[in-house]
Amino acid sequence: QVQLVESGGGLVQAGGSLSLSCAASGRTFGYMYMTWFRQAPGKEREFIATRTLSGSTTDYADSVKGRFRISGGNAKNTVDLQMNNLQPEDTAVYYCAAGRPIYSARAQSSAYAYWGQGTQVTVSS
Repeated sequence: QVQLVESGGGLVQAGGSLSLSCAASGRTFGYMYMTWFRQAPGKEREFIATRTLSGSTTDYADSVKGRFRISGGNAKNTVDLQMNNLQPEDTAVYYCAAGRPIYSARAQSSAYAYWGQGTQVTVSS
């Protein structure tokens, strides 16, 4: 079992920045993916970014490349998501997930067994 605790989020104006953090405990492994998804009202859950706890693999959705940065892992069972130049369309509940998907499935929410409680990010225009 893996437990995930998210922190961060909140309200910010367009163009601003926020940081999210996800701490994992329990049966974690270096090759475990720690992945951020988000879900806006009326929309499907969307992949944002992923990083293995070993730090060997990092990947981003096209919609956030150049604006968001995922970091952490290695000796820490925590990954952080730095979000810059936030826009109203980034408003959503952000979820941290952990699991061991095959590489080609790393962006699929169905591939993850463990989820955090979610944290709200609201960007005002």
